[in-house]
Amino acid sequence: QVQLVESGGGLVQTGGSLRLSCSASGRAFSNYAMGWFRQAPGKEREFMSIITGDGGSTWYADSVRGRFTISRDNAKNTLYLQMNSLKPEDSAVYYCAAREGGVRVGFHEYDYWGQGTQVTVSS
Repeated sequence: QVQLVESGGGLVQTGGSLRLSCSASGRAFSNYAMGWFRQAPGKEREFMSIITGDGGSTWYADSVRGRFTISRDNAKNTLYLQMNSLKPEDSAVYYCAAREGGVRVGFHEYDYWGQGTQVTVSS
């Protein structure tokens, strides 16, 4: 098992930046593919970005490609999401998630979740 705790959310103006962190504890962090997902009020949880266990491959949703960067530091058991050029439509609760094995886009394919961190982008 792995336990996940997100941090770094907050209130930012349009065009600003935030860096989310997800600290993991438990079994070998590098064994897990990791992802960032978000959920806005009244909407389904959606895929943002995923990364392989070794950090060598990444994928992004079209809505954030070029603005968000996912990375991980396996020595620190930490996943990151650098978010630049933020827009009001990026406002949501952001979750990190983990699964053993390969990456998947669907949120339902992830077994472990953090509690979420709120990101609010003001216009």
